[in-house]
Amino acid sequence: MRVNYFKRMNTPVEAAPLAVFRILFGVLMFASILRFWSYGWIEKLYLEPQWHFSYYGFEWVKPLGVMTYGLFVICALSALMVGVGFKYRWAIILFFLSFTYIELMDKTTYLNHYYFISVLSFLMIFLPAANYFSWDAWQAQKRSQSEIPYGWVPRWTIDVLKVLLGMVYFYAGLAKLNSDWLLKAMPLKIWLPAKFDVPVIGDLMSYAWVHYAFSWGGALYDLLIPFLLLWKSTRGVAFFLVVVFHGLTGILFPIGMFPYIMIVSTLIFFDSSVHRRIIFQLSRLFRLPKTLTTLVSKPEGPFFSSKSIFKTVIYIFMGVQLLFPWRYLLYPGELFWTEEGYRFSWRVMLMEKSGYAQFKVVNGATGKRFYVDNRDFLSPFQEKQMSFQPDFILEYAHMLRDHFQQQGHQNIEIYVESSVALNGRLSRPLIDPNVDLAQEKESFAHKTWILPFKDAILGL
Repeated sequence: MRVNYFKRMNTPVEAAPLAVFRILFGVLMFASILRFWSYGWIEKLYLEPQWHFSYYGFEWVKPLGVMTYGLFVICALSALMVGVGFKYRWAIILFFLSFTYIELMDKTTYLNHYYFISVLSFLMIFLPAANYFSWDAWQAQKRSQSEIPYGWVPRWTIDVLKVLLGMVYFYAGLAKLNSDWLLKAMPLKIWLPAKFDVPVIGDLMSYAWVHYAFSWGGALYDLLIPFLLLWKSTRGVAFFLVVVFHGLTGILFPIGMFPYIMIVSTLIFFDSSVHRRIIFQLSRLFRLPKTLTTLVSKPEGPFFSSKSIFKTVIYIFMGVQLLFPWRYLLYPGELFWTEEGYRFSWRVMLMEKSGYAQFKVVNGATGKRFYVDNRDFLSPFQEKQMSFQPDFILEYAHMLRDHFQQQGHQNIEIYVESSVALNGRLSRPLIDPNVDLAQEKESFAHKTWILPFKDAILGL
């Protein structure tokens, strides 16, 4: 059984799906960087703020001043090189490093789809995505030098992308199996009425049945769509649902390029004949040499790549992706409240939180105190994100401690009076106001100074 599995995974298949995936990924990433730049977000998010929130363990990753623009240039050019398949291996490594560095510069900008791009680009480092219809393959073909016969790749190099996409969808669906989402239609009941101005469907957004239809429909979509895409008989209908679902989310919510990324990514589930047609159309459009679309004879027998280390890395990597979203089970308390283990777990648009955080600086020896105006240190966006996320609050408290120590203050203690509203509930205190946050250390351990939720959200 084990021998048959590995033989099947190494069976030669046409590389067209991998080539189309590479091209569309590179083009969309290039467009995403240009879009980000054109909206002035580089300056607004990374240059204007005087201080930035960091991920634990990555405090050394900071914006590079005016050179941050250079980082975005590198990221955009490497994405274009990936799409063309020019020096692919170096290009995708450069893209992964530059994009992930951008993602880590400020925790305030965290989005699930940024994490998805980092995960996907890391995986692509180990895939022969430039083996067909690329500059690299064209040059290798002219020299008759190629690790893998032109236009053919092992089956696993395509299947691993299907597994990753299926995992993202399925985990997003599991996360929606909670009482707030299914029984209260939260937070869609808060968000959708504000979309009354959307053409055609805007008038429907205030109806409760629409909120529940979107909630239940979203959960069923995420749970079922990977399997519907895998089954040939339902693949066409499934892709139509993908377009409708992500088209609607793109219209209703400001989530940038993510809907388009997910739409084109799901093309990987289609047979190679579909991708060959796409490649032929691209070849005609750009008047490319016919040799770029011509396959060599199908290799006999399975591939046994000498780079077995690639497979080992991918197995470990996929295992981590499979287990990492479940780390929240190691923490007590309500996940949506503490957010311990919330990020990097494919929990997409599941909650609406708003908060208030007033920081008090106390001289522990004299008892003298004063309150901090957060606007003196944070941008409005940073202050909003900080106000309801415990790790942000702790990091900001440490920044205040260090800042006022540098100004000559002594025996500094930092306290916070905070309250948070979650999914339409009344605000309630989030952080113990009697805990000196200046003395608390950041770690992966449970933060005992987070006050209990005193409510129940049932589900996964």
